[in-house]
Amino acid sequence: MRPVPPATPFRRAPVQRRSAERLTRILDACADLLDEVGYDDLSTRAVALRAGVPIGSVYRFFGNKRAMADALAERNLERYTERVAERLGETGGGGWRAALDTVLDEYLTMKRTAPGFSLVDFGNQLPVGSRHEPNHRVADRLTALLAGHLGRAADDDLRRTVLIAVETADSLIQLAFRADPVGDEAVIGEMREMLLAYLARVLD
Repeated sequence: MRPVPPATPFRRAPVQRRSAERLTRILDACADLLDEVGYDDLSTRAVALRAGVPIGSVYRFFGNKRAMADALAERNLERYTERVAERLGETGGGGWRAALDTVLDEYLTMKRTAPGFSLVDFGNQLPVGSRHEPNHRVADRLTALLAGHLGRAADDDLRRTVLIAVETADSLIQLAFRADPVGDEAVIGEMREMLLAYLARVLD
């Protein structure tokens, strides 16, 4: 299996604690403003003002708002992966069906509650110019988590299966949230059934 290289949206990565805290404030402000004004009207100046930092601090990390949104997407992926890993650890065994529920439920929770997530998620909703195909990075993370949880090898077959599931879920979740701002439960239910049928053929 060929790992996908991580995204590197930062001009300069934070080293000191104070710098890391400032970066957190910038990304939090970016997320809030995405919900309030959308991507087109987002500006680095507005983010700096909301974060309470000089505009130069924003440009220290990001060359433009696209890079900033890319960094927010990367942070979303990190947080999502951590939450899924924590919940899988709490459930112990549970099999792949319980793991599927965890993966989907955590994503839907973030989609509905995390600031900015409905526009950015992992980088595949906005034209942020990602060079590393966000769904492939999501599939890589989930393949590793599921392999450990299920006690099987993270081989090419499992990664292909997870990637197909991720691509399918991505398309149907977009459909569900176009139909209803909080997600059309009928579409989400059909998506779960479709994924269960596909994964049962592969993982049982």
